[in-house]
Formats: sequence, C-alpha cells, structure tokens
Amino acid sequence: MLTVHLRINDAATGKPTPVRLAVTGPDGAAFAPLGRFAEFPTGRGEGVGGHLRLGREPWCYVDGSCEVKLPAGVPLRVRATKGPEYRPLDQTVTLGPGQMALRFAVERWSDLRAGGWFPGDTRCHGLAPHAAMLEAAAEDLDVVNVLAAVRSVASLDGTAYPLAPDLLAFSGQAAALEGHGRLVAVNTLNAHPVLGKVGLLYSHRPVFPLAFGGEDPDDWSVCDWCDQCHRKGGLAVWVDAFRPASGLVGGEALVAAVLGKVDAVECDAEPRAQPLLPWVYRLWNAGAAIPLAGGSGKDSNKVPLGAVRTYARLAPGEEFSYKAWVNAVRAGRTFATDGPLLTFDVNGRGPGEAVDAAGPLTVTARAASLTPFGKLEVVANGEVVAAADGSHPGEAGGWAAELAVPYTPAGSGWLAARCHGPGFAHTSPVVVRVNGGPPPGRPEAVAALRRLVEQTREWVEGEGRFTNPKARQHLLDLCGAALGRLEVPG
Repeated sequence: MLTVHLRINDAATGKPTPVRLAVTGPDGAAFAPLGRFAEFPTGRGEGVGGHLRLGREPWCYVDGSCEVKLPAGVPLRVRATKGPEYRPLDQTVTLGPGQMALRFAVERWSDLRAGGWFPGDTRCHGLAPHAAMLEAAAEDLDVVNVLAAVRSVASLDGTAYPLAPDLLAFSGQAAALEGHGRLVAVNTLNAHPVLGKVGLLYSHRPVFPLAFGGEDPDDWSVCDWCDQCHRKGGLAVWVDAFRPASGLVGGEALVAAVLGKVDAVECDAEPRAQPLLPWVYRLWNAGAAIPLAGGSGKDSNKVPLGAVRTYARLAPGEEFSYKAWVNAVRAGRTFATDGPLLTFDVNGRGPGEAVDAAGPLTVTARAASLTPFGKLEVVANGEVVAAADGSHPGEAGGWAAELAVPYTPAGSGWLAARCHGPGFAHTSPVVVRVNGGPPPGRPEAVAALRRLVEQTREWVEGEGRFTNPKARQHLLDLCGAALGRLEVPG
C-alpha cells in the first residue's frame, strides 16, 4: 500500500477546494483518507460530521487535499462532488510503482451567485460549527443553520436525559464560524409534539423553552415563540409543516402561519406519507403567500447537508451577509431544490414580488440540472397551466427545460414554477393583482384550513394538559383569531 497525497482542485482557480470524496477499489472496497474511516455510525446524533453513507456507499468530506493509503497496479475509482452547480468527478486511475500523488479538478457549470442567488440550508442538527463549515464548503452552501433541539440521550445509568448540546454554540444573529464567503450560524428548533415545530433563525437570543408538552404541561405557545424571535428581526420557519402529529395535521403552527407569524415553510429531505405541496397551495389560495425554503434536516451521517437547499436572491447591489440572506428568505425571493436550478419571472417580476395585471402576462421559466428531472411546470393558483419535459441536451450534459407562455388571469392570485418526478424544485409565489386587488380567499382552500384550525381548537379544549387556565385561553384566542382570518367568501 502506498501513502498517496490526493488533491482536488477547482478548475477555475487551480487551488484545492473542499469536496465530498469516495475512493474505491475494483471489488468495491472503500479507501478512507487518513483521519477518516470506511466504517462510521449513521444513527441520529451519532458522530455527525465528516462522513456520509448514501445507500451502501461511504463518502467522506475533505478540505481539498488528503493522504490516503492505496494499492498500486489495480484500477481505482475516484469520485468527488461539490453540490448541484459543479460537475461531479468520476475517474478511474491506476497507481504506478512508487507513485505518491494524484491530482484532479472539479468544474463549475453554473454560477447562480452571479445573479445574486445564494444557497443555504435552513436546518441541520448535531453538527459542530467546524464540521458544518467543512461540509458547507464541500456541498457549495453559503449559509448553514445548525439548530439546537432537545433530544433524549440514554445514559449507562439507565436514565434517558434531555440534552441540547448544540445550544452551547448559539450564535444568534452572528456567525458561529465564517470564512471564504460562507458562514455557519447556530440557533434553535422549538418543538411541541402536537402543536408543531418552528426553526427560529437569526434570533437575538435563544427563545425558551426549547420544548413543551409531552410529559410537561402545554402552558406555552408556538405563536409566542415566533413573536419573541421577531422582536429583533428573526426568521420563523415552519418545520415538518402539515406532517400529522398525534392526529393533528396543522396544529398551532398553522395558526401562526395564518396569523402572519411564520415567515417560511420548509421543504425537507424526510420522506412524507402525505405530500406537502397541496397544503401549501391551500395556504397560498387562502391569501397567505408564505415563502418556501429548503432544509436538509440533517441529523445523521445518512443525509447530505444541503440535500434540500434554499436559494435566496439578495436585493440588487446588496452584499452577502447572514442578515441579507435571512431578509431575502423573508421577502420570498427563494426557491427550494434537491438539485434542479430554477429561474422564473412574470412580466419581469420574480419570486416574492407582485405584478399588476392589465391583460395577458408573459411567464418564463427555466430549469437546468446535472441529474434527471421529469417536468418543468408553471402553476397558477394550484393548477398547472404550462409544462415541459426535462430533456437531455447532449454534449453539454445534464437536463434542461424552458417555458415562455402567455397567461391571462381571471382574477388576483399567484404563479410559481416547479420541477418534479424525479428531481424536486419549487419557487416561492409571484402574487398577481388584477385591478389592484389582493388575491381572494378561495372557498375550498379556506374551508380546508378552517377544519384544521378547528381540530387544533378541539385538542386544546379536550386534550391539552394545562396547569395555567390563562395559557389554555390564550391558545383558544389564537385559534379564534385564525378562524377570523379564514372567513369563507360569500
């Protein structure tokens, strides 16, 4: 075995660049760099960072160069990836006798930053800031939000203790670690097992309690968490949105969304029993055009950081910062994706903006990806109004689709672009105003959301465990306020 110095350069600069790396022999055996391991834990919260197992394949994260013990005289497959805007490396090499170095390069094929779009991950857990920074650079992310969450840890003394270890690195509105134009911030995930979860980003301080309910009383409120986060410009992201918990599909997190206390709805990498988008469309059709954001939810070495990510477009001329990125998400200048890259505009207006319609609108959408996607679609008020199949353009590599269509709205509403089947990407909506009026609450959407809020109110009345009657009444009042917003037209 030879100890080989392996380096991956950025083709544009000729300098080493962090990547996700896998080196395997002809029998599929993995060779891990020194300091990394071919076998590692993949359970939740177990040694998260530096390694990744996708299916049966182990990968590791390196800062651009490493030393690895390799055999000479046999074909070795070297693979490296660096997020959706770089072409993946996949080469087979054979070391000669005494060969001590291998050199490779990865090449960028897309640069959305040139147009002001900066990718970030709204949520991961259990990553130390330095590990998060390495993986961010290797996955080509500019912002990583590590969220401290309460989890139960079994001890050798037979007791399961609640812990929130990430909280010790809390950074709030500052970066816990930054460099080379990237940053890692540590904030909190606040959760109730029934009423819902919110990621509180860019918060000026930790918002306590991090959790309530379960074995503890229900004497708190998701809405109050959002309000405290907002007091100095924080961002409240609805996590696990519309995922049934103990029978409730929306919970108080939906109440917070209807009342304008939620700034974004997160699309994540976790499998779902029920699709998210139909409920998001109901929210938008009820007049709550809440932006979409993407988060990996990474809490183990089985999920890549940025598996689903948020591209947020900064204001024209604005320099990149954590605050600028958060404000772009809040404004809805976003798309969430697990690979396809989207551009979308309506009469020159993009996601998060509004357009006044005085006749036909010109709608353009484009998707491009190095991995397959099924369709590119334009969606109006929940209905597909234009579609194109993803096609393989040939020598250039990758898949692409483009739409340029006229659209005449019958009334105020919204438009968005999406990719799916396989490959997922979705923009936040462009609001369309006809005769200056806001989008009306569509009866079927309003009625569906009202049913969910009423279920939450019934839970508060019949199943909530309160030691403080005022806390129960506070939640009932919030449900009542949400129902007041969700008035069925006509």
